[in-house]
Amino acid sequence: MLVSDILKTKGHEVQTVHSTTTLGELAIRLKAARVGVMIVSDDGRALDGIISERDIVGALADNGAGLENMRVGQISTKAVLTCGRDSTVGDVARLMTSKRIRHVPVVDGDRIVGIVSIGDVLKHRLDEMQLEANVLRDVAIAVR
Repeated sequence: MLVSDILKTKGHEVQTVHSTTTLGELAIRLKAARVGVMIVSDDGRALDGIISERDIVGALADNGAGLENMRVGQISTKAVLTCGRDSTVGDVARLMTSKRIRHVPVVDGDRIVGIVSIGDVLKHRLDEMQLEANVLRDVAIAVR
């Protein structure tokens, strides 16, 4: 199964935030969108970074009360690990596990075309396993 299969089901919508947005505003946007991560993009197309709830918690531990007025660009991850539409779900699962990350942007050239989460990967891996189990069951029944 490929990442493109996940995007067919989930869609291609990607939440972006400008690097100059305050962390207070980011927190409001994350909550409203019910997501745990946003792509940092100053032009709405390029991948300038990624920022997650985990980044905000780390900044809170480091900076305390002044956190709300800090800017996204001050704490976002700049070196973002990505995958392509043709990446296998297994490869993305291994990347997430080895690097301890929960979200991977999907890129096509220099465009962001989606994002997959560990939950998306798990769901599709479980669906794949269920399909295999059903096929094996059907074969066993047909052989009787």
